[in-house]
Amino acid sequence: MRVEVLTLFPELVQQLTTVGIPRIASESGALTLVTRQLRDFSGNRWNRVDERPFGGGPGMVMQPEPLAQAVAAARQECGAKAPVLVMSPQGERFDQQWAERLAKEPAWIVVCGRYEGIDERFLASEVTAELSMGDFVLSGGEIAVMAMVDAVTRLLPGVLGDAESAVTDSFSAGHLDHPHYTRPVNWRGKPVPDVLLSGDHKAIAQWRLANALGQTWLKRPDLLAGLELKASHHMLLREYLSEYASQWLDK
Repeated sequence: MRVEVLTLFPELVQQLTTVGIPRIASESGALTLVTRQLRDFSGNRWNRVDERPFGGGPGMVMQPEPLAQAVAAARQECGAKAPVLVMSPQGERFDQQWAERLAKEPAWIVVCGRYEGIDERFLASEVTAELSMGDFVLSGGEIAVMAMVDAVTRLLPGVLGDAESAVTDSFSAGHLDHPHYTRPVNWRGKPVPDVLLSGDHKAIAQWRLANALGQTWLKRPDLLAGLELKASHHMLLREYLSEYASQWLDK
């Protein structure tokens, strides 16, 4: 997968491929991360890519022509059909489904916004989708892009040591992940649930699903509203909630 990042701070974004899963993906060839300095497309001797907004107001606005030129250069490598994304507080919420969608793309281009925003004409003519990390504002799109690339990269074939890790992640099935335990068996008086030590793989799978649904009900009930649960799921959730209520009352 090739990702072209158009930014005023390419050195920041390139740090992504020096650590963790993105580094592994880059070294294996699964990920090719290219950054382009937007100032190289300014067309003026000051390397400026921003101007004051028409109509007045605070801040500066990124000009459309340098951005369009940078996208054209990226398309030379990515192809005409590569989606062009912009990180923006006004965008659609980036989620696991978006990560899965982008992981299937051979190449995509993403623009890191700065200042007060980007000229609307560029957004209307060149951009496939605007994406947001949430209802908050960052100084620029670089950190958001790095998070997005990381989320997508771990879904690429052969990148994770165990491909099952990506399948069982929170949100992949629409709900949160189940709780995890490791050694020691008893830590500060708190033991690992017996079922996880039983060796009964069917019982462990049932426990994990029940706890995943239960954790979602407790922490993100909005996610359950969008799921089509089977009768067996409802039964597991009821059992989990009954046990949870019993433990809570015993405290």
